[in-house]
Amino acid sequence: MQIETNDPLTVAREALRSAQRNVLAEIGKYPRPIAGCDAQFNHLLDIRWRLGRALAALEEEIVIPTPRSPQ
Repeated sequence: MQIETNDPLTVAREALRSAQRNVLAEIGKYPRPIAGCDAQFNHLLDIRWRLGRALAALEEEIVIPTPRSPQ
């Protein structure tokens, strides 16, 4: 999928969503049953969580504090 925009936030969102889809597909194909100490599966879950947090951070409203001017 090629993104036709120069907006860095749009490019970042699409890259994160693509990575998220890949991780979700890999988790979905992971063999069952999963032991609680399965390091590879736990790593995939960690990546999924991090991608979700990164996407959420891009969606947060950006607030830049500025000094108040005297009235």
